[in-house]
Formats: sequence, structure tokens, C-alpha cells
Amino acid sequence: MVRHREHELDARSLRGLAHPLRVRLLGLLRSDGPATATRLAERVGERSGTTSWHLRQLAEHGFIEQDTERGNRRERWWRAVQDSTRVRTEKFTGDPDTQEPLTVLLHEFVTQHYRQSAEFVASVGEWSPEWVKASDVSDWLLSLSAAELERLTAEVAELVERYRREPSEGDEQISVQLQAFPRRGLSA
Repeated sequence: MVRHREHELDARSLRGLAHPLRVRLLGLLRSDGPATATRLAERVGERSGTTSWHLRQLAEHGFIEQDTERGNRRERWWRAVQDSTRVRTEKFTGDPDTQEPLTVLLHEFVTQHYRQSAEFVASVGEWSPEWVKASDVSDWLLSLSAAELERLTAEVAELVERYRREPSEGDEQISVQLQAFPRRGLSA
């Protein structure tokens, strides 16, 4: 089974990651593997100098590192250090110094999730019937207490972890997204 390495954010790393381009660069390094600033710049529509600066910021905060097995003195390759980032929002709510970075980061996570979902929906006709049948874009509306919601999200995380393994022949990279949060309904 593949070892799952998770980065749990503290206040410093929260501020270091809370930028839309950094979230996107980190996501690309995690999903597509090591890359140079130039290649990443082409993918995200930025100049390589801008991308390089943001990559150094990610490295300074422990999200990525230089891939010394690739490249040369002129061509620096970067790779992700962890497989995922965990944000325990309860650690940061109520702290005025972390409220803005937390909001920026969560907004960018939701934006990334939307992009991934929209890309799948736009390309659904390109997938074989077996992959389309295996996929799901659903939502449910439940009535739960805070403790039940916490249990539900923990159980879903445990279930997802049971499926984590090294890639095999015939696999596709699968995006699993969970959005579980309270909402205010209309008063009766």
C-alpha cells in the first residue's frame, strides 16, 4: 500500500499557501508529478519568473522540494513533498491574523474542485461507458448534529484511505471530493 503523506497546516504554512497560484502549482505537482517553473508557467498562463518565485515560497513552507534527480544547474525541477494538505479550520477561525488567509485558501480549494468537476463534465463523452457508469456527481441533503457531521466526514476519509494504493495497469487518476457543511435553510 502506498504511504500517504499529509501536511497539516499551522498558521505559518497557512499564510504561505494562501495564494491562488500557489494552490494551483502545488496541485499540479501532486497530480502530474515533478516539473520545472517554465513548464508550470505554460500550464497556468504565467511568466516563468512569477511561477519560479511562487515555487520558492512553496518550498520555504515545506510543500515542495527541488527534485535533484532531474535537470541541471539551469533547469530546476520541483516535486511535491506530501500527497495532501489538511486544513483544520477550527484552529484558525476566530484568529484575526489567519482569517483572511484561511478564507483565500478555502475559496481557492473550492475553485479547484469546481475546475476539476467542470473538466470531467465537459469531457464526459470522451470516456468509455464503464468509466462514465463508475463515476458519480451527486449530492444529498441530510439533517445531522455537529457530532454526526464530524463522524460522517471521518468515516468517508477512512473509506477513501482504504482505496489508496500504487497505480496499476488500467487505472485512471481519480478525483474524490467531499463537501460537507451546514447551511441555513429558510425559516418556516
